[in-house]
Amino acid sequence: MSIFRTKSVEQSMEDTEAPEHQLRRHLSALDLTVFGIGVIVGTGIFVLTGQVARDNSGPAVALSFVVAGVVCGLAALCYAEFASTVPAAGSAYTFSFATFGEFPAWIVGWDLMLELALGAAVVAVGWSGYFSELLATMGVNLPPAFAGENATFNVPAVVVVLALTAVLVAGIKLSARVNLVVVAIKVAVVLLVIIAGLFFVRAANYVPFIPPAKATATVEGVQAPLIQVLFGVSPVAYGVFGVFVGAAIVFFAFIGFDVVATAAEETRRPQRDLPIGIIASLAVCTILYVAVSLVVVGMQRYDQLGRSAPLANAFRAVGQNWLASIISVGALAGLTTVVMILMLGQSRVFFAMSRDNLLPARLATVHPRFGTPYVITIIIGVVTALMAGFIPLSALAELVNIGTLFAFILVSVGVLILRRTRPDLPRSFRTPWVPVVPILAALASLYLMLNLPVETWLRFLIWMAIGVAVYFAYGVRHSRMRESEPTVTTG
Repeated sequence: MSIFRTKSVEQSMEDTEAPEHQLRRHLSALDLTVFGIGVIVGTGIFVLTGQVARDNSGPAVALSFVVAGVVCGLAALCYAEFASTVPAAGSAYTFSFATFGEFPAWIVGWDLMLELALGAAVVAVGWSGYFSELLATMGVNLPPAFAGENATFNVPAVVVVLALTAVLVAGIKLSARVNLVVVAIKVAVVLLVIIAGLFFVRAANYVPFIPPAKATATVEGVQAPLIQVLFGVSPVAYGVFGVFVGAAIVFFAFIGFDVVATAAEETRRPQRDLPIGIIASLAVCTILYVAVSLVVVGMQRYDQLGRSAPLANAFRAVGQNWLASIISVGALAGLTTVVMILMLGQSRVFFAMSRDNLLPARLATVHPRFGTPYVITIIIGVVTALMAGFIPLSALAELVNIGTLFAFILVSVGVLILRRTRPDLPRSFRTPWVPVVPILAALASLYLMLNLPVETWLRFLIWMAIGVAVYFAYGVRHSRMRESEPTVTTG
């Protein structure tokens, strides 16, 4: 028995046709693109734009978004090939099972919890903060103990998670419709920011576009970026290096396009529609991010931008309070779809793992009416609600980032492996310039991982160690792949 046994692409596709585990195919390329936009456009565009401009890149924050978009684009090309070749639920977990084997696939699935379930809880806490601020503008003040990041029990966060769980259980088609409406609202708000903001742009605010580099206070101990500890690099703000440091931060505004791949089994024409959904959503969001960042730093000098709500603050600075309120509504809508789609992605990853018996098989039960994996969806919804309700998650948010980047690396390397081991597989989308693109995607993701604090790496390693223990305590003994192996007798 080998923990590195692979699961063939053909077997993964056969599993999608099993009646007891068959999901309903309702999604089109447009649905997938909207899903991608829904999960990408969130906290990043409403918060990170001002933070990075003020602390790292200056007006050149637009270049930081371009660099981050290119890095994500490289990974997206690898995801698109895998998703069109293996259109089964599970995303990076399923891809890794076909290339690296069962144990690495389990590690990736366990790792995706950091991106998806924990990410959904973190965003739900942010949603609660925006919701409380919006109510406060209407004269309704929620008690601090029941709302906001420091709440004892975060009621709004719990309510929104449970409500979105009900939507996800009710069917992928309803989820797509809800997502479409909310995405339309927040994209309209983003376009309003761009168009209205143009009237208040001052050319003087762009000078200097790349401010001169200057040293910053060195972060000590476990708070220091790992790359600084390994190579003795002292951090600087602004300058060309500041643009790349900013890219390492705003990269996390793009997290989520990979969730599109988790909906492979619910897509009508996955070989055609998945690559379109992944690449189109990333392209649209990159254009929106660059445009917003250029407008915001043009409206208000970069060193005066607010940290928590820079877009709204920029409009208040020019006397447009009504636009600031509309932006808050857009931010609320943006975070709503992020929570929903992250939970959708997590449920599909666990669905695939349960179907392989690496988690209890009964969790993969599909609802006879709604055609959704309702058991695992409800469990994920309740756990996410509890995390959002009781745990102050801001300190753990960076775990979302490192988990995502780790998955990016494995998917990028996996494209090279599958090209070598299964050159015969039909690929409706092929990553261009192989092996250059996958290698660049893996190296770029590793570089961004190295820019995360030592503390984040330690937490990540602890989480991985727990995952290894769970695999050897349960998964390895119940695996369907183990059951299908021929019994070898000696005598």
